[in-house]
Amino acid sequence: MALLPEYLSPIIEAVEKVIPKRFLVKIQENLVRTGIYVKAAEIVTLILFASIFFGLIGIIVAMILGIDLLIPFLAGVSLPPIIFASYIFIMMERRIDAIEQGTPDFLRQIASLLRAGVGLETALEDISKQGKGPLYDELKRAVIEIKIGRTFEDALLSMGRRLKSDTLDRTFRMIIEGKRAGGSLADVIEAVAEDTRAVLALKRERKANVMMSVMFLVVAAIIAAPFALGMIMVYSAFIESLGKTNPILGIAKIAAGGYIVIHSIIAGLLIGIIMFGSARKGIKYAIPLAVLAFGIFYIIDKFGFVLVGSMAP
Repeated sequence: MALLPEYLSPIIEAVEKVIPKRFLVKIQENLVRTGIYVKAAEIVTLILFASIFFGLIGIIVAMILGIDLLIPFLAGVSLPPIIFASYIFIMMERRIDAIEQGTPDFLRQIASLLRAGVGLETALEDISKQGKGPLYDELKRAVIEIKIGRTFEDALLSMGRRLKSDTLDRTFRMIIEGKRAGGSLADVIEAVAEDTRAVLALKRERKANVMMSVMFLVVAAIIAAPFALGMIMVYSAFIESLGKTNPILGIAKIAAGGYIVIHSIIAGLLIGIIMFGSARKGIKYAIPLAVLAFGIFYIIDKFGFVLVGSMAP
């Protein structure tokens, strides 16, 4: 599906040549995993245009307000990729969650067809034609891969790897092992369905239990710390405007900004540990938190003084 008009094709081709192929392949995999079937080069081109546009908007706003141009420009340039990355992550998580939630019922349908005497590959193809949604889209892709020569085991395992879902990968491995072992495959799949349902229930319970901790970290990272340190800088600048100079005010602002960025990154890593048991998975939270927190601190530092000055007697 084409996202941009044809007259932008030269720019898209130039982006394909400039951007490393590995990076484009990674973006394409994430797009497919999200269910967005658009060329990665077109997405990158669109983000590039949006970054230039918002960067110019940032410069114009900075000139109107009479403030330094660099921070608004950088904020405008970084806004589109952050929004896109956040959107992809949210949609990917929703899609994977929808697939996982539908897996137990899908396995029960396969077990019923197997008991009726239908083969496993045929049952998979019949079920893929019956419904709509992300799970059935992935099943249709697996069926097509099997028809063009890929083995049943590889098609199922690639589905789990493509979605990066440990639950699905574990489920399909159990089915494959049951098929290799022989016996009643329908009973094996029925047991796997019950096991998957229990695992998903535990995941939902765990997610509900940790949400309060996650919300506390988010609030502390992007609201509490930036607002507190920003107001301290505002108060210090206001006192200085009354004639009481503070020689370390400039250094204090740099230190406060650095602290907020480090604090937000640590909060993001802790969110990854709490939700997934891995600090590495928290990197995708750390970067947006750091950008948002520093942006809030910058806004309070620049415009809080005007507010405090207007309220002064």
